[in-house]
Amino acid sequence: MTGQSPRSRRHSPAVYRRRRLALILGIVLIAALVWLLIAQPWRGAADAEPAANPSPSPSVTSPAPTPTATEPTETGNPGDALPEETADAPLEAVACATGAVSVEPLTDKESYAAGESPQISIRLTNTSASPCTINVGTTQQVYTVTSGGDTWWRSTDCQSEPSDMVVTLDAGQVVESATPVTWDRTRSSVDTCDGDRPQAPGGGASYHVQVSIGGITAASTKQIFLY
Repeated sequence: MTGQSPRSRRHSPAVYRRRRLALILGIVLIAALVWLLIAQPWRGAADAEPAANPSPSPSVTSPAPTPTATEPTETGNPGDALPEETADAPLEAVACATGAVSVEPLTDKESYAAGESPQISIRLTNTSASPCTINVGTTQQVYTVTSGGDTWWRSTDCQSEPSDMVVTLDAGQVVESATPVTWDRTRSSVDTCDGDRPQAPGGGASYHVQVSIGGITAASTKQIFLY
């Protein structure tokens, strides 16, 4: 037996299992330490702690519309959104002066066949640059029919129940009487309102219609012909 090297002893399987387990545990431990150093999970826990006085985070919704004149502002007064300008107060209308109103006679026709009665109206125009008031009632209207120097008919000779009506004419406004006055082709007088009256000659006879209102007389007459 002298001179021979001793034989190496073979370990049991249990020893090898323990060694492999220790090696695996060491690898796992080293990997866990490396992950802790890189990920630093304790920083996330600190960041998750609420602040002592948190300030509200900005909203991600669309901004509110800017207040307009029809929406209340923060003060609750819609007028705060309007400019500090006021419109000039309208001019107060005064009575129309004689030269401020133009008067014109109107008729429905220029010539009338036998049995047709002329329908007479009046047109008013405010020729001034300001509004004015005028009484356009039947108490102020006068219609006259003449032939040459002879007055044949006047609307006020037998007028019944005259009335007043004051209106405002704006600058440049033109108005006409709503209901015309009818001339029955007779000669009028205050003494013949309920009796027979002479008929005006026809056959192409010429007559002139004149109108006035509130003391303002038309500058010209309207010529008509009766047949």
